[in-house]
Amino acid sequence: MPNIDKVHFIAIGGSAMHNLALALHHKGYIVSGSDDEIFEPSRTRLAKEGILPKELGWYPEKIDTSIDAVILGMHARIDNPELLKAQQLGLKIYSYPEYIYSQSVDKQRIVIAGSHGKTTITSMILHVLKFHNKKCDYLVGAQLEGFDTMVKLSDDAPIIIIEGDEYLSSPTDRTPKFLHYHHHIGLVSGISWDHINVFPTFDEYVRQFDAFADATPKGGILIYSEKDAAASVICGKEREDVQRIEYEAHKNEIKDGITYLINGNEKYALEIFGKHNMKNISGAKKVLEKLGINDSKFYEAIQSFKGAANRLEVLQKNHSTTVYKDFAHAPSKLKATTNAVKKQFSDRELTAVLELHTFSSLNKQFLSEYKDTFKAADEPIVYFNPHTVAHKKLEMITAEEVKKAFNNDRLKVYTNSTELQHDLLAKTWAKRNLLLMSSGNFDGLNLKELATNITQ
Repeated sequence: MPNIDKVHFIAIGGSAMHNLALALHHKGYIVSGSDDEIFEPSRTRLAKEGILPKELGWYPEKIDTSIDAVILGMHARIDNPELLKAQQLGLKIYSYPEYIYSQSVDKQRIVIAGSHGKTTITSMILHVLKFHNKKCDYLVGAQLEGFDTMVKLSDDAPIIIIEGDEYLSSPTDRTPKFLHYHHHIGLVSGISWDHINVFPTFDEYVRQFDAFADATPKGGILIYSEKDAAASVICGKEREDVQRIEYEAHKNEIKDGITYLINGNEKYALEIFGKHNMKNISGAKKVLEKLGINDSKFYEAIQSFKGAANRLEVLQKNHSTTVYKDFAHAPSKLKATTNAVKKQFSDRELTAVLELHTFSSLNKQFLSEYKDTFKAADEPIVYFNPHTVAHKKLEMITAEEVKKAFNNDRLKVYTNSTELQHDLLAKTWAKRNLLLMSSGNFDGLNLKELATNITQ
């Protein structure tokens, strides 16, 4: 591992970047950084540790030869003045995943990949390891209960659990992040087309996962969802030097609004639910078996797993209504999440609201991918802000085009968040749940306050 003690972050305010900055600060490194916008919670967390930039903007004078490493975030542009200065001085410049690898080159690396479920599977693995006091480093894409940061890098942990993203590594490195980690154990949860701005066709998107599977080393392990068509084809290719392990949804039952895992004659009550999470549990269990966690230890620990932040997170509830917030935005995630909530509470009506916020979801050519994915909701609602479409320099979409793409006669479409909030508050919520799904924030709606008003 390189003996680096002074690190500068270009675009320090990002979710992953600021967590890595905090992890290195906690490790005793001298950390500095810049950004032209820093939102919460990054701002408060960086300020608390004394590493929040004093001023927003880019300052090439911060870059000098005393810096051991520059870490470049996706938010920066290729003509960023600090990047140009670092290049001019010949400093070592890492993308985020390259730096993670440099810090874990001597560890066993477990990488969890897939279009959906990777955050949850990674979180489950970390929860079980922590429950049994097993040392590990990690990189995960959401805040977890009992974990201070989303990144941990130490000198003594023998393994690192990494959530592997297929998105580009940096403005100057178009390699998918997960290829930089060089996994010993890899998992692919499933493959559903996403990131249309980078991978304009499904075939091109799938090729990234093909490269991930092929990167499994001799003696390595590749774990994958057997019911996912693309994952099975890619990961199921015959290789005598790689151990291939399939998994499917764990056997379970739902009783009185609680999901139980079934293992022989034993049943284990869970805090989470949904068919997708039963698959996630099986994937996590397969990984943990390879890390020395037997069945009894696994079931003992998984019962207390509450999920990652923004993954079917309960905002508020009363005796007849629960308000959930979920990160779902891609078609496969939308379908899985709405199906899960409806099945868990079959005696309640479900109002589900999806915000179209990402480049892919707001792209007119991609909208047809949402066909028939919103059928489980009794009252399906889609919200998008036309200003967001314009800001992303996309062709404008209309409410009529959204309705046609979803192929759902019950679908309502809103383009004004104040109007959406007004109509939600006006509803009768007895024996009805609300599911709010977005990778954005519904243009600043206070979702916690909304949930409180609905359930009081």
